[in-house]
Formats: sequence, C-alpha cells, structure tokens
Amino acid sequence: MKPMLPVLKWSLPDTGKWAYEIKYDGYRAILDWTKGGMRLWSRNGKDLLPQFPEIRTFLQTLEGRVKGQLPLRLDGELVLLENPYKAGFRELQRRGRMKAKAAAEKAKVRPAHYLVFDLLMLGGEDMAGKPYLQRKKVLEKFCETLALPLSPAPGETARVQQIPFTRDAPALKETVKNFNSEGIVAKQTDSKWEAGKRVETWIKVKNWKTAACFITAYDAKNGYFDAAVFKDGGIFPIGQFLFSMNPGEKQILAEAVRKNAANDENGVYTIDPSICVELFYLEWDGANLREPHFHRFRFDLSPDACTFEDFRLRNAAIPEEVEVTHPDKPLWKKRHVAKLDFLAYMRKISPFILPFLSDRLLTVIRYPNGVFGEAFYQKNCPDYAPVFVDTAMHEDIRYIVCNHLKTLMWLSNQLAVEYHIPFQTVNSRFVSEIVFDFDPPSRNEFQLAVEAALLLKQVTDALHLESFVKISGNKGLQVYIPLPDGQFSWEDTRLFTEFMAAYFVSKSPEHFTIERMKKKRGGKLYVDFVQHAEGKTIIAPYSMRGHEDALVAAPLFWKEVNASLSPDHFTIETVLSRVDRYGCPFARFFACKNGQPFAPVLAFLKQNKGRPI
Repeated sequence: MKPMLPVLKWSLPDTGKWAYEIKYDGYRAILDWTKGGMRLWSRNGKDLLPQFPEIRTFLQTLEGRVKGQLPLRLDGELVLLENPYKAGFRELQRRGRMKAKAAAEKAKVRPAHYLVFDLLMLGGEDMAGKPYLQRKKVLEKFCETLALPLSPAPGETARVQQIPFTRDAPALKETVKNFNSEGIVAKQTDSKWEAGKRVETWIKVKNWKTAACFITAYDAKNGYFDAAVFKDGGIFPIGQFLFSMNPGEKQILAEAVRKNAANDENGVYTIDPSICVELFYLEWDGANLREPHFHRFRFDLSPDACTFEDFRLRNAAIPEEVEVTHPDKPLWKKRHVAKLDFLAYMRKISPFILPFLSDRLLTVIRYPNGVFGEAFYQKNCPDYAPVFVDTAMHEDIRYIVCNHLKTLMWLSNQLAVEYHIPFQTVNSRFVSEIVFDFDPPSRNEFQLAVEAALLLKQVTDALHLESFVKISGNKGLQVYIPLPDGQFSWEDTRLFTEFMAAYFVSKSPEHFTIERMKKKRGGKLYVDFVQHAEGKTIIAPYSMRGHEDALVAAPLFWKEVNASLSPDHFTIETVLSRVDRYGCPFARFFACKNGQPFAPVLAFLKQNKGRPI
C-alpha cells in the first residue's frame, strides 16, 4: 500500500480547521500485522523489519495483547531519535544500507523507534475513511491499552511510540525551532487517509535554515548550480542546488552563468563570484547541504558579504532574541576554539544539556577574555539580563534558572563556559540524584577513577539500580544514580554515600581514601561523599570546562569505561560526533527515575548499619 503524502508549502495554513504534528526525519513505514505475520513496508515496498529487528522483537512482546485486534495497520515513521522532537537521518540511512547481521549488531548499540501517527485498520475494520480526529482518538486509546508512550521519548525502552497532535501551531513552531526538528505536518481535522495520494488536506512545512551564498558553477548536463562562500580569503563550496526555481528563474540564472563563465569544460560552466542567492536547506554535514532549495536572488548583496562566518552563524540557528557579539574571539588557544565554535556547540548540544539545567539554581563560571584570561563565578543574575531569563531567590541570591534555549544561548554569548548545578530542583527539598565524584590526584592516575566507577557499577547492578557515568571534563569520572522524585532526603542519601565510600576503602585501601586533606591522601583517589550535599554543585553533563584542553564533561556508555579510556578524547568535535552516531548515553536518565528501587536499599541500610549489602 502506498502512503498518503503531504504537500510541501512554505508556511502553515491560516484558515480552516487543522491539527499539527511534528515531522520526524526517517523512513515512512506502514505496519501490516495479521495472524500470518507482520511486515513494516517502506514507500518502495520493502519490508524494513529485517534491517531493524529490534522493532520486530518489541512487537512480538505485544502479540498476546494485540491478537484480538488483528488485522492491524498503522502508519508512521521509522526513526533514530536524537531528542523527543528530532530524529537523525544520516545514521538511519547507514542502518538501512547494512546487511541483516550487521544491522542486528547495530540495533544493540542504538535501537530505532517506530513512531505511529495514524491508525488505518483495527480488528479488520477499515479506519482510513474515518475523519482524522476520530482516527487519532482510537489510536491514542490503542496505545494506552498497550502502555505505549503517547509522545516520543528516546529514553523509553518501548520501541513503538505515538506522535501526538496539537491545535497550538505557534507553540509547536517554537518547539520545532528550539529542537531543530525537521518540520511540521498540518492535517485537516476531518481529512480521510487516501492511499498513494498527495493532497492538500495534509501540508508539510520544513524547518528551513537559510544560506546567503554566490554561484560558482552551472552543470548544463544535470541542471545543478554550485554554491559557495568566502572563507579565509578563498572560495569555500557549501553544496549544490536545483529545486524550487521556476523555469524563468532557472533560465535567467543559467544564461547569466554561461555568458559570464570564466571556463567551460564538458558542459560545466564556472564563474567568478558575482551572482548572490539565498537558499533554504535542512542541515549541512560539513560538505553538502541537505535538501537545498532556491529561495530568492540577493541582488542587494555583494559576494564579499557571503562569508563562512555568516553561514555558520545562520546554520547554528541561534534564537533571534540573542545578539551574538564578537564571534571570532579566540577562547582556547591549544585547540584553536573561537567563540563561534563554542556557540555552535552549545546550540547543537542544547537538547541534551537543558534537561539537566532546567528547574535548578545555576552557577556559571564566565571567561570574558577566554580561558587564558581571568574567570569569575556568577550566581546572582545580573541586572542587564533579558526579560526572558527565569530566576529564583535562594538565601538572598537571585539565581538564574536556565529553563529555555534563549537563556542558554544568552549565557553562552556572555561566555559562561562552565555550568554547575545542585542535586535537587528549585521547588523541592528532596534529592533528585546521587552522584559519586571520583577525583584522582592527576590525569596520570585516571585509571583509579575507572576502577572506582566499575566497582560502583557492580554494586548498582546487584541492587538493580540504573547508573550513568560521565567524564568530569578534567581528570575524573562521575557516576549518577537517578532517584524517584520527591521521596529521599539528604540524610537518606548520605547514609548510602557514606556507606559506599567506606566500602571502597575497605575493598581497595591501597587505591581509595576518604581523607579530606590532600597532603595526607598519599596519591590515592579521594572518594568525596561529602560533596554530595545540600548547597553543593557539580558540573552539568555536556558542559565545557575552562581549562586549556577545551574538554567536555561528556556522558559515556558503560562499555567505554575501561583501560583505554582517556579524558583527552572528549572535545566538542568528538562529543557532537558521538551524539550524532550513537545517541546520548544519558537518554534513559529521567525515564528511569521513578522505577529506581532505592527504597529497599535504604531500608536495609537503616536496619543493618555497618553490615555489608
């Protein structure tokens, strides 16, 4: 069955009755499930389940509950979620090209999700002809019955999740911008599902980025134009484009390039920078634009204004409320990181760091002249902060509470490099997570931190507690144990952290110590259980650190914690690449909180003080 397709428009409809859904970047797929088996059909009629066996495995766990509702047909998108509102297409394509055995191995590392947005058949009853809102209502009830997430969540283990709808288009547009989603699909509330048709009852609007660039070549054989910008005095190509030009525009541009060509070789006409255009595109991978579309000629621009710095700034999609200043300012010398590099990192990592900053009193360390200049701690929100910055009073200090992308990017432009957060949220007196900070004397003894983290992992596994580990961004490791919200006091968690610290020392007294005075530690790793306390803070996951190496406090997968692990590997480039390829190691952090069985552990400790767990 061919899917129903939306019509591409440049803006959302402003009349009529519409509902709106996030558009995810993946493989469109229709699930056909009968008593004879299940198939996940792609647009070209290929069964995707052999390439994505994790979807089949999960569906098989539902068979007992679904049996009475077959035949079943769902419409959705097969994706690799990056965050709740965005999927990564490049890695999905790599999976799609793999042979079944390699794909099965990849599924263990980064499993896919099937996001359903429509119900076409249930229990053999054809639903496609029913109105959209009725289909969505039945779909939601179906998902609730199976305990499937009602909105996409990367941290949930359920491989099938629902895409919800909203009537609030402005709010959804803001979400799409903040999370770099692919776009929005608007659907008429009474629309039917029409197989194989592209009709205007469904309209898609992409979350375009813009590039101001100049033409460098025209290929008469395929009709493509080459686009470039100036970088370091030379011409830097950013990609090619063809689509969205009307015949007249294309003819005029092609003729202009031919007439002014500096060279003609096998039908490829090259031209010196002179004709400026503005392009729409989705992403730039460092070499090519994804889905480039011609937008308009820029006769008001000189080619000299089409710079790589301007291109990167637009590509970062920093909120327009934040004015970027001095983007070329050097911040780190050893790794040649400029302010724009830092801002681009913070913008791209924002969906991953913001959940940890949200609703927490924030302390930042600012480096107004780069890390080679003087730094200062900032707790009080300055008087010149924009009105969109949230704050909270605590002990006569008006702290910034970084709840939004705009606040994060404003702080980043202020060169707040390090982000330190407490272990509880603003309006709660309870502990949100336990964190062990394993801090060896120097990087030369980093393996002591590895040994301590793995020892703690053995304990948390035995207690059925999910734990997460990250590089401190300097010379140590930090292990997190998320806790159910609103349940455990500082006295409760202190009982556990103090017990574990004593356990480390008893297990390996030659390597670990709880001695607070550095000169008495004798080169051992200090197990700092005192630091996990009310009023104390820790570096946030994905925050950069203000030392000369320009490293990141990067979340890790537990399998990486071994003898070959080194803090030096986690720069902004490698961290962004890791997130793109493997996803976020802390993806389940918030999803697992309420299921953590910490209460029985605490009860045992209270009843058996001094005895081993």
